[in-house]
Amino acid sequence: MKTNLSSQISLTRIPTQYYRPANAYEQSVLTRLEKIPTHVYESTSEGSRYIAGEIAEEIRQKQLAGQPFVLALPGGRTPQSVFKEWIRLHREEQLSFRNVIVFNLYEFYPLASAAFSNLAYLKDYFLDYVDILPEHIYSPDGFMPKENILDFCMHYEQEIKRFGGIDVVLLGIGHAGNISFNSPGAGANTSTRLVLLDNDSRKEASRTFKSVENVPAGVITMGVSTILNARQIVLMAWGEGKAGIIKEAVEGKETDSLPASFLQSANNAKAVIDLSAAYQLTRINHPWLVTPCEWDNKLIRRAIVWLCRLTGKPILKLTNKDYSENGLGELLALYGSAYNVNIKIFNDIQHTITGWPGGKQNADDSNRPERAFPYPKKVVIFSPHPDDDVISMGGTFHRLCTQRHDVYVAYQTSGNIAVGDEEVLRYCEYLRDVCSRYSPGEQTVKQKAEEIIRYLRYEKVEGEKEKADVLFMKGTIRREEARAAARYSGITNDDHIRFLDLPFYETGMVKKKDLGEEDVKIVRDLLEEIKPNQIFVAGDLADPHGTHKVCLDAALAAIDELKDEDWMKQCRIWMYRGAWAEWEMDHIEMAVPISPEELRSKRNAILRHQSQAESAPFLGNDERLFWQRAEDRNRATADLYRQLGLAAYEAIEAFVQYIPFK
Repeated sequence: MKTNLSSQISLTRIPTQYYRPANAYEQSVLTRLEKIPTHVYESTSEGSRYIAGEIAEEIRQKQLAGQPFVLALPGGRTPQSVFKEWIRLHREEQLSFRNVIVFNLYEFYPLASAAFSNLAYLKDYFLDYVDILPEHIYSPDGFMPKENILDFCMHYEQEIKRFGGIDVVLLGIGHAGNISFNSPGAGANTSTRLVLLDNDSRKEASRTFKSVENVPAGVITMGVSTILNARQIVLMAWGEGKAGIIKEAVEGKETDSLPASFLQSANNAKAVIDLSAAYQLTRINHPWLVTPCEWDNKLIRRAIVWLCRLTGKPILKLTNKDYSENGLGELLALYGSAYNVNIKIFNDIQHTITGWPGGKQNADDSNRPERAFPYPKKVVIFSPHPDDDVISMGGTFHRLCTQRHDVYVAYQTSGNIAVGDEEVLRYCEYLRDVCSRYSPGEQTVKQKAEEIIRYLRYEKVEGEKEKADVLFMKGTIRREEARAAARYSGITNDDHIRFLDLPFYETGMVKKKDLGEEDVKIVRDLLEEIKPNQIFVAGDLADPHGTHKVCLDAALAAIDELKDEDWMKQCRIWMYRGAWAEWEMDHIEMAVPISPEELRSKRNAILRHQSQAESAPFLGNDERLFWQRAEDRNRATADLYRQLGLAAYEAIEAFVQYIPFK
């Protein structure tokens, strides 16, 4: 079973020579704009194995010398894959951590519960699974009296010095360029201290605390100076969500408005990233600015879109001068003139547009992204959470139904942890009152509702695993919201609305299990039952450790196991994106225009998910509601098509075809 196929998707668009140069000369040419040595790996797992293996070797060398190895660790999702590899090395290759001294990079303050501490996170994901000695774990105390903080911070620095300094510090990078919780404005000379969390930092921390309101006011963090004094600094970043900030940190100016840029002046620092996080680096995104290129259709399209934005011109108005003055003379040499390139790319992008996402019956489909036959098609839409279908492709969903295709929607997870307690209270109070009115003699349901109400109001302890009854209520709320939205979008047969409840998700905690064979089997069984002609999956690669990626991997693993079936050979797989980003123009293969009326209909379908409006625990760093994000994204895509000189639409939903690996 292949469980990480999503990590290979980016390989179809980035030639190896751009991230794995053949020699030192090519390396220096490609990376001449990069001010931090940057190692790019094909996947998160490959990059994590490199980091874990390199540090493991240093640990072993220190063990042979009878010396401690001092390691500073962050929390968050970024180091999870490195932790997994260390745990594997400990179990399978007898890597011992008994000589390792761990310093926690930061701790929230003041803490209301130890369950939400960063130290608890490190234990839950790493420390409890290896043989590190408890007395070798050092961490700020999130419960200490305020008057003790200053002395503690000085003592923390002294403890680091007592062990001879930090050998390796692992760092993630925040969306504002923060390292640890050194946010914009932090100086290069800062040491361990208490800082108040700004709005952006609070939003990032809300992943741990379920809502911004629950995030503590401050955090005790190692300072920039403490980090820079480590003998080795490893900055990690995975996923497209970090691509923009990595470019700024690696290629931009060194400034306190982006603390990660201080690593540019550190001889002991390097960045280790995957291809998705590297996507905005010049050598990956605009390679023609640093090296001769291997031109294919996608790279040419990317270059022309870039040139249009740079010059403010639509495609068909670009001139030979525009090409030659902006590093694209190679294309003139290949095609003879700007006109030849312009008309090729204009037609290429024009042919992505279709109002018939399932194919148009009895039409010439030679220049359409989807086939005319069979018609109608059996369509399966996979939705990671119970609302991703309408948020990400609600207009296309509705169009497929109105064009009489046989549409199924499969919700891969229950989404139960993303329902606030107040939603459960509201429904339980409703249930209690209905039972009192219409079945006063039957006490079972009423008593259960009262039991849940009492638990949520007075007995629940934050950080503990959610009770099964509460999870059932939360899952049921999301299930019925999804059912209502799917019906509104055009599905009339309840049998076509499937709830897969993949087991990896059903832990009752933010921490989920790894993708397993039972998850893939559920997806495979559904596909074998329906034998679709068309599949839509969420291709959101921005978060390599999130639910979207696991759900995508589950679908792709099932498809991989079925790819030799005759019906699967005739099935097309389309990837849509989430509420945060759209496919880049060079990759879009199907663009479905959405009219103003259809956009309002999409909004109404999203609003059927009432529990995911303002009270949703995981809205992230973006303050816009989901329907607002979706509309802004769809309108921006349409506006880009207009700027390139194509037809003007109200909105566009975009898709990229996935072709199973041989």
